[in-house]
Amino acid sequence: MTNPSRIPFYVAVLLLIGAGIALAIWRHMELGIPWLAGEQRPVWMVEARIDFDSNNGPVLASLNVPEQPPGFSIISEQAASPGYGFSIVGKNGNRRAEWTKRDVVGPQTLYFKAQFVPSDRDRPDLSSRKPRAHDVFWEEPQATAVREILDQARERSSTPESMTREVIRLMRPDGANQNTALLASGGDNISLLVKMLNHAGIPARTADGLRLEDARRRQQLMPFLQIYNGSRWLTFDPKTGEQGLPDNLLLWREGSASLLDVVGGDNSRVSFSMLRQTVPALQLATMQSKSNSLGYLGFYELPIEEQSMFRLLLLLPLGAFVVAFMRMLIGIRTSGTFMPVLIAVAFVQTALIPGLIAFVAIVAIGLLMRGYLSSLNLLLVSRISALIILVIFITAGLSVFGYQMGFNTGMTVTFFPMVIIAWTIERMSILWEEEGVREVLIQGTGSLFVAVCAYLLMSAPLSGHLTFNFPELHLVILGLILLMGQYTGYKLTELRRFSPMKVYD
Repeated sequence: MTNPSRIPFYVAVLLLIGAGIALAIWRHMELGIPWLAGEQRPVWMVEARIDFDSNNGPVLASLNVPEQPPGFSIISEQAASPGYGFSIVGKNGNRRAEWTKRDVVGPQTLYFKAQFVPSDRDRPDLSSRKPRAHDVFWEEPQATAVREILDQARERSSTPESMTREVIRLMRPDGANQNTALLASGGDNISLLVKMLNHAGIPARTADGLRLEDARRRQQLMPFLQIYNGSRWLTFDPKTGEQGLPDNLLLWREGSASLLDVVGGDNSRVSFSMLRQTVPALQLATMQSKSNSLGYLGFYELPIEEQSMFRLLLLLPLGAFVVAFMRMLIGIRTSGTFMPVLIAVAFVQTALIPGLIAFVAIVAIGLLMRGYLSSLNLLLVSRISALIILVIFITAGLSVFGYQMGFNTGMTVTFFPMVIIAWTIERMSILWEEEGVREVLIQGTGSLFVAVCAYLLMSAPLSGHLTFNFPELHLVILGLILLMGQYTGYKLTELRRFSPMKVYD
């Protein structure tokens, strides 16, 4: 039965672990940081090309550009227009890219490029007020035909969505309806649908979409129909009546605003080209974090030098977790409490095999020199100070020797903590004198084994990715270490003492 006095402790630990996991999930959802290292995401590069003939005077070209298209997020925008002034302005709730130049002669070509990444987020409602249906005036006999078609559609529908589908179905040109033939004689079917739905009290508008296909050039926008159902805008195919956006469809323009306006030029036209690219998901998340308040809680805004330092420091809790697990649950004896963590950090810098060779060589030579210092009957402080100097000489000697032999391993052994190694040599020497060589080998081998296990965990690409990009997961590690600190049972290595007590059938 659980001790009542420990219940607050367990509750606090569970809250700590839960907070770490919840914050990590929140960061993943808000910033799009991937759980796995190396994950790739598609990015569409869309280029709008504007061509026109100038009137040999000042020019103002204005292109409608998307703000938050459904199903996509904009990560970058730029214009390629030498000699032109460029800016993106808001007019009547629409975003427009504007090019300006005072003296323009001859044919002109302007470019607008944007990168879009697919997104599952719901687009927020950007309108300040709910739209209303526009009043439409019809002349006879069109008024009678519209009234009859809307009456038929109203009888077969119950919602704005079903009403829209019925109107589109009744207005198909392949039907034998005389009213449809009369209304469709104008030729502009989607504008007719918008007027009819507004006449029926359903706010409707047109939208232009771009079907994204890799490596396509000189593409044109496709018209779509949108209605407001009382809470949000819905998109319909004006030919089939199918509701929703097709796959890889980018809504470029929504509403009645013109797509392209050119003042000071004639024969203006716009076409689109697109290219599908694949970029690391972490790179996209880093770019998007600058516009998100949660991004300030990460390390992306720090200088590169400090980021590199934190990438190494944030691995230390993993090493501490391995040491706690190995000592408290497995029962492996080590030389010093957290000496294996420091050795593992050095292995991360030097690589495993070269680091093992360098560490064993330094400790072995240091033990031989420690034996000579003990014969001098020096005081402890003096002996440790001498050991530190000797360890530095040993490290320097290994660096020079390794360089002369054509290896660069010796150049990286300076990552070993010199003072800690000196204390380790002193501790092993005393242990040798008091307990014998067997205990020295047990603790030394245990230290290296735990250090190797910590190194394998710390050097894993997934570990570095999670600890740096989701620093709140360290709360989970802290909670697990606190839980292990409450364990007072037998360690795994102690169970071998009970092997003679096997029960035979």
